[in-house]
Amino acid sequence: MPSLIQFGPKGLYCEKGGFYIDPWQPVNKALITHAHSDHARPGHKNYLCQSDSVALLKHRLSSNIKVQGQCFGKRININGVDVSFHPAGHIIGSAQIRVSDSQEVWVISGDYKLEQDKHIEPFEFMKCDYFVTESTFGLPVFHWKDQEETLQEINSWWHNNSSIKRPSIISAYSLGKAQRVIENVEQSIGPILTHGSVDAINKVLVASGIKLRKTKKLVEATEDEISRALIVCPPGAMDSSWTARIKNHAVAFASGWMNLRGARRRRGVEKGFVLSDHADWPGLNKAIRYTQASKVFVTHGYTDIFTKWLNSQGINAETVKTQYTGETVDNENED
Repeated sequence: MPSLIQFGPKGLYCEKGGFYIDPWQPVNKALITHAHSDHARPGHKNYLCQSDSVALLKHRLSSNIKVQGQCFGKRININGVDVSFHPAGHIIGSAQIRVSDSQEVWVISGDYKLEQDKHIEPFEFMKCDYFVTESTFGLPVFHWKDQEETLQEINSWWHNNSSIKRPSIISAYSLGKAQRVIENVEQSIGPILTHGSVDAINKVLVASGIKLRKTKKLVEATEDEISRALIVCPPGAMDSSWTARIKNHAVAFASGWMNLRGARRRRGVEKGFVLSDHADWPGLNKAIRYTQASKVFVTHGYTDIFTKWLNSQGINAETVKTQYTGETVDNENED
């Protein structure tokens, strides 16, 4: 039986190393896969994360937290346990955490995607004995188009709106999806404007050394700029007084959920672009098969269905129930 990592009431626990991974209750030492609020929670005494997440954790949790950053691939030893952070491809600073001793190798993947983005490190395939995977989109219906095709759809929609002086509002989570959209769209179409929460995250990233395209807050833009702009805002700002002030605007939503029939109508938007920061069905299966893990633990999403599928394919899998309670920022775990 595996012994290095246990699933307890506070989360994934390494007793030998004396640390937790993405715990959902306050602990002494927390290793964090990434800065989304359903993984990085307040109240821990000490935090360890990938270096690019340090400033994000301080911004979102508290500037006073004790947090240490670790470069990708560098192995450290914690009480006889080797720990290293490896790219997850999810958002800036997102990491898979490899935990090993002389007996076992674990990879806790956090949230991940296999598609490559020019502004973040691509997902790293790793072999291990035990693999912990999400299953946010763990159904066969979720199959992403090539990213470039989706980006062309966004560019075309924006260009058409800009040509008739119609502001284009696209809903994307403040941390992750917003930067992905900003970095990948065709900037020559017009100015890129942001909601205050997106601007705040961008400033934190730039101040920490991350290179991002220049944008401007909506409140600082002229009417002419607004009429030609792509305006990036979080889902929470949709159908609010913030968007109501933008005259004659077009609205779109960028999310993996746009892959489902009727999702655009339920969101109340004109356009839905299938763009997810999570792995789709083929991506999940590809990542898991590569690990050659003797056992896979499935969390977050369509856990029971995906676990049953893996077992039917000869992969020893088990569902792990999480006990997260509380609000997430911008519903980040929904993508």
